[in-house]
Amino acid sequence: MSHHVYVLECADDSLYTGYTTDVERRVDEHNAGEGAKYTRGRTPVSLVHTERFESRSAAMSREYAIKQLSRREKERLIDY
Repeated sequence: MSHHVYVLECADDSLYTGYTTDVERRVDEHNAGEGAKYTRGRTPVSLVHTERFESRSAAMSREYAIKQLSRREKERLIDY
């Protein structure tokens, strides 16, 4: 099983970072209003970045690291 960290761009131009084992399903959930509370009022969302990991712990560590980045650093990561 692969583990993924993803970054979404929300309708209000904010960025959301999350973890999943199925990126396509998770993006669909966010767009259906069934994802994280943060994204529910900010749909539609679009996928702008993903990273794949072999272990859940590595993915969760990376998710935390990305969440600590400034907006400018996140934009560099997703190569705006």
